[in-house]
Amino acid sequence: MSEAATLPVAIGDSEFDRDTAVTLREPGVYDIDLSAGWTIINAVNGGYLLAVLGRALADTLPHPDPFTISAHYLTASRPGPAVVRTDVARTGRTLSTGQASLFQYDEQGREVERIRVLASYGDLSALPDDVRTTAKPPAIPPLNQCLGPDDGPVSVSGSSALVDRLMIKLDPATLGWALGQPSGKGETRAWFGLADGRDADPFSLLLAVDALPPTAFDLGISGWVPTVELTAHIRSHPAPGPLRVSITTRNLAGGFLEEDAEVWDSRDRLVAQSRQLARVRLT
Repeated sequence: MSEAATLPVAIGDSEFDRDTAVTLREPGVYDIDLSAGWTIINAVNGGYLLAVLGRALADTLPHPDPFTISAHYLTASRPGPAVVRTDVARTGRTLSTGQASLFQYDEQGREVERIRVLASYGDLSALPDDVRTTAKPPAIPPLNQCLGPDDGPVSVSGSSALVDRLMIKLDPATLGWALGQPSGKGETRAWFGLADGRDADPFSLLLAVDALPPTAFDLGISGWVPTVELTAHIRSHPAPGPLRVSITTRNLAGGFLEEDAEVWDSRDRLVAQSRQLARVRLT
C-alpha cells in the first residue's frame, strides 16, 4: 500500500476525484475513461463504478447527494473508455430520482451495458439532526493495532492496483483467512480511507461499502466474488477522519451470499449502509 501524503488532499484534488469525474458530451450523456487503478483481480471495482455513476447522476439531477442507489452489475467492466447515459424519472422539492447505465464496447465493436442503477438524491445538509437508533459502532481495535498489506500476509491476488489507492487496516480478529485459518463467521472489519488522506464524502462512501476483502474469505472461500446487485444508503455527510467499516454475511446458499455493510465516521455516526448479493465459486 502506498504511503499517504504528508498533508491530506482536499476533496476535488484527489486521484479518486479525477478518476470518477465524468465529461458531459450532451444532455444525459457523459464520457469517462475508467482507470486501471481501481481494479481488483483484473475487474474494475464495483464501488468505484458506483461512484462514477453517482457523479453523473449528481450532475443530471437537481439535488447534490445520493440518498439511496441500487445497482445491477450486468457484465464485468474493464479499464478504458466508457459512456454513461442518465435519465430523470422524477424531480421533487426534497428528493429527485433518476437512472443511469454505463456502456463499453466489446472486441467486435458492439455496445455492451455493464451496470444499471436507479437512485434517489437529496440534500444531506438539509436533513434534521434527530437520530434514534439501536445501532452501535463496530468494536475495532485502534488503527495502530490493525493490519494492512504492508503489515503481513493479507494481500489478495491481483488486488494491488486497488489497495495502493486505499488506506485499509483490518481488524486482526477477522484476518484468520490470511493465515489459512478462516473463522467461518463471515465477518470483515477495518479502518478505511483514501491513501492520499482525502476526507470522505458521499461519493467515496459508495466506494467504501464495496472495497474491503469479501466476507467469503472468512468463510474459507477464495477467488473472485462478483457483485450481482448492490443497494447503498447514504445517511449523512461524514466527519473528517478515518472511517470504520463492518461487513457481515449470515447466509450462503446456492452459490450466492449477501453482504451487509455499515460505515461509521469519526463522530460515531452511521453514515452509510449497504446490502449486496454476490456470487461465489465453490469449486
